[in-house]
Amino acid sequence: MNQIPMRDALILAGTLFSLGLVSLLVRRNLIFVLMSLEVMLNATGLAFVAGGARWHQADGQVMFIFILSMAAAEVAVGLALVFQIYRRFRSLDADELRDLRG
Repeated sequence: MNQIPMRDALILAGTLFSLGLVSLLVRRNLIFVLMSLEVMLNATGLAFVAGGARWHQADGQVMFIFILSMAAAEVAVGLALVFQIYRRFRSLDADELRDLRG
């Protein structure tokens, strides 16, 4: 079975992480912010899996399972907050939510 070179997997993970970070900083819609965080978490998981496959250890897959469970919790809490914010402000634009500051 041919494996993908670790360099290529890490380049892909770095590219995905960079795209998620740029999208997180540029976008103002809260749904897109949550999606950007998901892309960044998946890129991190890909890097762990690539490292685990390179050294023939299951640690990368175990870390990816932890990352997936953390991402699921982030989605659940994040969407609940998004629903409450939309119900209160009728907008998901992050710039319009300055009323949240104390």
